[in-house]
Amino acid sequence: MVTDEDKVFKALADVSRRQLLDRLHKKNGLTLGELCEKHNMSRQAVAKHLILLEAANLVVTMKRGREKLHYLNPVPISEIYMRWIGKFEQKRVQALQNLKHALEENGNENS
Repeated sequence: MVTDEDKVFKALADVSRRQLLDRLHKKNGLTLGELCEKHNMSRQAVAKHLILLEAANLVVTMKRGREKLHYLNPVPISEIYMRWIGKFEQKRVQALQNLKHALEENGNENS
């Protein structure tokens, strides 16, 4: 069974898809044609990458007239961060806080 998290990791595994996300991070609401402009691949290839990004919910689209605009959705990346990185960071941040408190207490004792 493929989970939503699996789809996000698969989407992020490809450099071309990460570049598309970077483009949308710089300027949201781009059309397929605009996304193709700075990529050395066919329109069809970019469209296939966008389909995978949409399936992973990393890109959401909105119609404006005849145009389909693409927007970055940072929520799945945030969820990955909280699940896979945040819990490991928490111990390090706690260690730094403990060190700070110990140094402050030591500084107050020497005053």
